[in-house]
Amino acid sequence: MSANIKITPAAKIKTADTVESKPRRNPRKRVVPIWRSRKMGVAFSLLMVFGIVASGWWATNSGLTAKTVEQARWQVIAASSALGFTVEEVLVTGRGETRRAELMDMLAVERGAPILAYDFRQAKARVEDLPWVQTARLERLLPDTLVLHLIERRPLALWQQGGSFSLIDEEGEVITTQGLDRFQDLMHVVGRDAPQNVGPLLELLETQPEIRKLVVAAVRIGGRRWDLRLEGGIDVRLPELGAPEALARLAQFEKQKNLLSREIRILDLRMPDRVILRREPQVEFKPQLPEQNET
Repeated sequence: MSANIKITPAAKIKTADTVESKPRRNPRKRVVPIWRSRKMGVAFSLLMVFGIVASGWWATNSGLTAKTVEQARWQVIAASSALGFTVEEVLVTGRGETRRAELMDMLAVERGAPILAYDFRQAKARVEDLPWVQTARLERLLPDTLVLHLIERRPLALWQQGGSFSLIDEEGEVITTQGLDRFQDLMHVVGRDAPQNVGPLLELLETQPEIRKLVVAAVRIGGRRWDLRLEGGIDVRLPELGAPEALARLAQFEKQKNLLSREIRILDLRMPDRVILRREPQVEFKPQLPEQNET
């Protein structure tokens, strides 16, 4: 029988200060068995840990085998299960893009399993193998709840290689190649080493917001510099060195002379003391996403 799993985004979780107050009608105080109280749970857990450590020390000094120690450990865990220390509920925070079914498979938890025996290290490794998961943290809420805290990857750009596209994060790592139609508004980047360099490029573009909002794509040239593709098919060639200054000059010229509204195809900023304008014809760069249906 599977566990009663409640996977809830962090924003959906109600805390004590978000619950609406209602008139109280002298409710009867709920009687909680002392063995299920939080203090008792903590005390019991400490006792279990102490027992396991003590048994290991005793076994080492008395010459007992590892098999005997393992048997003793499971006897302690079995005793905790008899007292109700079993997995009955799982709470998840931070889930946005990760699919519930995939997460359940990676957690590999069964209802009624001993909560003290659950292997956090292996579960964490499995969950962090999921495409959208950047980091995962697990904790126990005794006596019967596991809590999983997720931090998911932040999509940054669409990376084009030939005719295929991949969604990449801030570290330049590929998140997924499926369901990309939702991310068409992100910048498109082209080039073998583009994913590793798109983060600094976006930081550079944020220094000139008026230019940034016009950029639809960026092409990595020779692993050294960028060409920007603006709305209207304008190609802006940035230098290998001094790109921040070049972009600032472009923003200033645009403000003073309204360059980007003219019939210009190429703005060459690679010379530090001038802007070269060209009107020669150029094929407009229009990245198209292949049709994909999310399964």
